[in-house]
Amino acid sequence: MAFVVVMVQIFKFNIWKAARLSFPFSCNSHFRAVQHFLAQEKEPSQSSSPTGFGNGGNSHHHSSHELPVLGVGDAAARVIPKSHPPPKSYKGLTPQKNLRWQWKSRKRSTEQAASSSEEFRNLREDDFSKEQKRPMPKPMSIERTKGSEILFGIAPCSLALSQSKRDFFQLFLKSDSSCARPVMEEFAQRAKACGVPVHHVRRQVLDALCKGRVHQGVCLEATPLHPSSLEEAEAPQVGLGTQLIWLVLEQIQDPMNLGAVLRSAYFLGVDRVVTSQKDSCPLTPTVSKASAGAMEVLEVYSTDNLQRFLKAKTEEGWEVIGTVSKSEVEDKVPVISCLEFHWNKPTVLVLGNEGYGLSLETRSLCHRMLIIPPGRMLQPGIESLNVSVATGILLHFICSQKIK
Repeated sequence: MAFVVVMVQIFKFNIWKAARLSFPFSCNSHFRAVQHFLAQEKEPSQSSSPTGFGNGGNSHHHSSHELPVLGVGDAAARVIPKSHPPPKSYKGLTPQKNLRWQWKSRKRSTEQAASSSEEFRNLREDDFSKEQKRPMPKPMSIERTKGSEILFGIAPCSLALSQSKRDFFQLFLKSDSSCARPVMEEFAQRAKACGVPVHHVRRQVLDALCKGRVHQGVCLEATPLHPSSLEEAEAPQVGLGTQLIWLVLEQIQDPMNLGAVLRSAYFLGVDRVVTSQKDSCPLTPTVSKASAGAMEVLEVYSTDNLQRFLKAKTEEGWEVIGTVSKSEVEDKVPVISCLEFHWNKPTVLVLGNEGYGLSLETRSLCHRMLIIPPGRMLQPGIESLNVSVATGILLHFICSQKIK
């Protein structure tokens, strides 16, 4: 570092030296030349040519004249005889010898400055290249438990620790999370209270654990979460006038859609969520992150025979409500607007796959079909809503009728 400072000082000195040599020549020459021509204007009787340069009419005043001092090394002014012809411009007032000396001096100063600059640049590049070629630290090797998965995100990890539906193995926190330090300290304390080891690791380790997803500085290794069996679930106490609503999802495959549906269902007060086992998205960490941790709190069940389940609910006095878009109006099943629906008995709301909606077997078991009225004339191909958005709208119209 000291060597770099010395080289910088040498570079600055050479630049200063070059400026010192060139500045007097340019400034002194221009100043004296302007002063000379101003003096000529004050003496109109004299010749237009510079004083003392071989004009017969005014040679009796001076036999020789001094030129301005143009160089630092000149000890005295130079004397030019009358026989020399006058220069044609004020630049010519500088003797040719001094011009050559001035040009060589400037050239030497420029070469010295360029040489110093080149040496300093090479030195700087060498230093930085050595810094960049330093070996990167090897990533931390993480030993994981067989069959475990990595939860990521503040809300999913926090709610998973609070619900204790899973077994936990390790908690990983970002080592330099200064902006969220209170949250990280709380995570560490809760994990230690549960006997879970806590590791403070770099961001790259967290990125590798959750495969590049947004982890917010927190990852938790835990056992997977599976839907509960519907046959093993306790039967709800259904009485006269009891307002219950179950949400049934048939073959929802996108984890982001499933997470958004679970988040809306938890927020709007759905009592139970049932998914079909066939061709449905499992409860993955991505679903938990998309649900903002609602998957860790909400009870999610699954059934291997959705049609049998709907028939059983019909026999118990439940109303099965399906959903359809405006372009898929059914003739066999009554279709009403969600604005006209009255919630006066236990209800099962069924939503279908993102692509083709409800299957024909499921539609035939629905008592009524709900439709969301659009706010404008729709172009072909965009007559429907995303399944998570439609779920939120329908649940809002239904659950807003709950008697409090």
